[in-house]
Parts: sequence; C-alpha cells; structure tokens
Amino acid sequence: MTKNKAENRPPIFGIIGWKDSGKTTLVERLIEEFTIRGLTVSAIKHAHHSFEIDHEHRDSYKFRSAGARRTAIVSRNRWAMIHELRTEKEPSLDEVIDHIGACDLILIEGYKWAEFDKIEVRNPANGKPDLAPDDKHIIAVAFQGEAQETGLPGFHVDEIAKIADFIKGHLEM
Repeated sequence: MTKNKAENRPPIFGIIGWKDSGKTTLVERLIEEFTIRGLTVSAIKHAHHSFEIDHEHRDSYKFRSAGARRTAIVSRNRWAMIHELRTEKEPSLDEVIDHIGACDLILIEGYKWAEFDKIEVRNPANGKPDLAPDDKHIIAVAFQGEAQETGLPGFHVDEIAKIADFIKGHLEM
C-alpha cells in the first residue's frame, strides 16, 4: 500500500509512535512544510477511542442523536460528514483512503501495524519499546532528544525540511 500509483490513489506515508511521542506535532509541521512547497495534503488520524466533532445543543448533534446515520455540515469555508457506525465495524484504512479525494499526499497518523511505509517517532520519556524492530514498514526514525543508532535513517523531530525531503524522495514525488 506504499505508493498507490497503480491504484490511482495519492501516495501515502505514515507517522507512528506511542502516545505522547510527538506524532501529532510532527504531522502538523509536515503538513505545513508540504503546503508551503505547493502540495495539497490530506491527513488521516486513527483514534483508539470514541470522539466527538459535534456537541450537545448543536443541530448536527441533534440530528445524529435522533438517529441519522450520516450528517453533513456545510458552510462556505468547510464541510464535514459525520458517519455514525452504530453496529457497523470500524472502516478499514483502505475504505477511509477511498473517501479522501484528490490530493498530492496523504499523511497518516496512527494505524501502527498497517502495511504502509512510515516513520516512527520516539520519545525516551515515555519508556515504551521501539516499534521498528517488529515492523518492516518503518523506514526511518524521528527522535525527541538524542538520536540512537537504529540502522535506519534518523532525524531529530525538528528537522522538518529534511524529513519532508526524505518522504518526498522515498515516494518519488
């Protein structure tokens, strides 16, 4: 699922790591970098818990609470679609990607064990084990603090331009 050119999908690349490793900050900064470079970037974040994007007393919340399976919220600035799963299973990553639409790059945060190329973000303060030894799709490591020898390309998490260059080169964009 790495480059997806045969599937007519935009290239995808993942950022993974344990909770509080700095994944979200890295994804945010990479989106900014790629956008400055003129790319259209979409992002997917996997959450291991329930989340709310609308809140009680909002119209969309009322529609969903009343039983709507899908609720669209639309304005001239943005739109969102809420799909209530109810008894359905969580959609696969492929199904989510199919709904992303046209873009130059999809950055994915999470989906630790999915089969796409990714960078592992490490923060020694969280005391968690390294993921790379057990995942052949981790092709580089971004470090909080001091770098360690991993046998993989390594970057400090603040080396955003270098990380973006690495991703772009790897995806042959």
